[in-house]
Amino acid sequence: MRFLIIDGHSSASRERLTAVGMTLASELHVRMLRRFEPTAAIDVIFPADSDVGIPSADDLEACAGIIWTGCDKSLADADDPDLERQLDLAQGILRAETPSWGTCWGLQIMAVAAGGEVQHNPNGREIGLARKIRLTPEGRSHPMYAGKREVFDAFASHCDIVTRVPSQALVLAGNEHTHVQAMAFRYGKGAFWGVQYHPDYNSREVARLMVTREKLLISEGFFSDGQDFETHIRHLESLAENPDNKSLRWQLGIDEDVFSLDIRQREFRNWLTEVVARRLRAS
Repeated sequence: MRFLIIDGHSSASRERLTAVGMTLASELHVRMLRRFEPTAAIDVIFPADSDVGIPSADDLEACAGIIWTGCDKSLADADDPDLERQLDLAQGILRAETPSWGTCWGLQIMAVAAGGEVQHNPNGREIGLARKIRLTPEGRSHPMYAGKREVFDAFASHCDIVTRVPSQALVLAGNEHTHVQAMAFRYGKGAFWGVQYHPDYNSREVARLMVTREKLLISEGFFSDGQDFETHIRHLESLAENPDNKSLRWQLGIDEDVFSLDIRQREFRNWLTEVVARRLRAS
């Protein structure tokens, strides 16, 4: 099986992330995929880089699955010249009818490519943990959430939200902050499943991401000052090193739905078994 992972970050954004010790989004998704498909062939592309070629229709059709990572771009930013290139790629995936998955930005760009809309969230930034995500009636019966609790928390970081889903899409989960936390739709022989939160993150990765946004997070009221921020980062990173630390888990409000890798990545695993594997068996 061959998979394509699409990381929409620009080279400058990737350099900012690696400078603070964060793992690139593409690598996080390679690791997540390798957990379930250790022998799969994996290609990674960075379409924000102008010198990177965009896969042809034949290339897209040849993939068993296509995976969009998170990204710091905004589809509400009409002045970004890179958006059209990435949207063209997303629409090419729809035409190829290849199964696709989207994390965060991946959910948003596939929603817009299929006729939906993305705007800045009037509730502001959701970062660290998305709390009390609840399955919709459609989500409770959808195979994406087989084996998942009806209400759960998840690592998250985003400022934009899907404000209008494609006409053929099902909203599978949401919370008070973000109405569309998960979405699925079919396109010909293909199917897209996506989540607004981050099954690829752990507490260390979300801490490193927050370091790149320290001044913003303090100015937006998430932390009272730099010392408050540094304490929180230290706790998140200590928990990554010592996951059985009861006091840190209690102070941070992190339960097994977030910390268990099997639970956190259940939706992605279900996509592999229910969408990708079924498509391969039928072909």
